[in-house]
Amino acid sequence: MKSACAAVAAVMAMSAIVTAVPAVGADAPGIVRYPIGSTFPIARAVEIPAGFKLIFHSGFTPTPANAQAKEGTPEYWGDTKTQALSTFKRMQDSLKDMGLGFGDVVKMNVFLVGDPATGKMDFKGFMDAYTQFFGTPEQPNLPARSAVQVAGLASPGVMVEIEVVLAQKSGGKTKAAATAKKPS
Repeated sequence: MKSACAAVAAVMAMSAIVTAVPAVGADAPGIVRYPIGSTFPIARAVEIPAGFKLIFHSGFTPTPANAQAKEGTPEYWGDTKTQALSTFKRMQDSLKDMGLGFGDVVKMNVFLVGDPATGKMDFKGFMDAYTQFFGTPEQPNLPARSAVQVAGLASPGVMVEIEVVLAQKSGGKTKAAATAKKPS
């Protein structure tokens, strides 16, 4: 029994060490992303060292899923997953235009309106979209993130808005504001 308890204690100690060791983002040397301690795809915290600049990106909402449908309806905007995918694609295009990418995101705020059918936010639908862009082999960097349900957003029927903060080594590749294109 003593050896079984010792083995369990050793495994628990090793897992505590593994989850306490910060993970460094693959494309951002110096940025420390602290694991949350589970497989859930967000960081517990992200540490930005001196020598980095922060870029605060405004919130984005989706484009219509079906522009032929009546404006403001679920058919017009789509469900939470559809809206989140559209929002992430718009954000991805905007970041690319600025010389950035999702790997540079260190903080994300997500605003979700309750599904009209249930009155509750569709967190699973949001996560189905989120995990296509974050925590993937191609883009493993995880942001610190909050997701909250809100009463409504600016356009009727919109259920998703996402804003991000990004970090990049000072002197990095972001385009000057005067040369940046207007996002679609």
